[in-house]
Amino acid sequence: MLENVGYSAVAGQLCGLVALAICVVAFASKNDDRLLVLLISANVAFALQFVFFESWTAAALTVLVIVRIVLARRYLGSKAVMAGVLLASGIAAAVTWQSWVDILPVAAMVLGTVGMFLMRGIAMRVFLGLAALAWMLNNLLIGTIGGTLAEALIVITNIITIIRLVRAKRKYPEVFEDVEQNDPLA
Repeated sequence: MLENVGYSAVAGQLCGLVALAICVVAFASKNDDRLLVLLISANVAFALQFVFFESWTAAALTVLVIVRIVLARRYLGSKAVMAGVLLASGIAAAVTWQSWVDILPVAAMVLGTVGMFLMRGIAMRVFLGLAALAWMLNNLLIGTIGGTLAEALIVITNIITIIRLVRAKRKYPEVFEDVEQNDPLA
């Protein structure tokens, strides 16, 4: 069975599994800075995975996801910086486009970018969950096991977090009102 599988596919699967392991550690972290560094590391592994699978649009957009994470944290709410990230993503997608499957990484990039720059709380998690769903479908279609499982983990984690936030908002509405009043994006 393995004699029919090329080295590139095996390397891609290994990178996907490494990304999965990093995602598990990242989402277990309570420290935001550590989470950020781990998510950047996971995206490096994802980018390599896409290179090995010759999924060039996904690889290029994953490199831009790394840039987006840093920029969104530094320029929270900046529509100009967000527009720059979306423009760079559009150019990268146009240059690397191979097939209809590439619409999934593009959708994921747009949803994740809008969510990270312009939203907080439940809305942000909905957008990031939809982005993860698009990445998961992309990974499923190109055949990466680790990448598919990692994105499924992110989708499930987002759903659980959204449920917890909705319950907390119902139980402590005054806390969420104070947070929304002090939120520069609200």
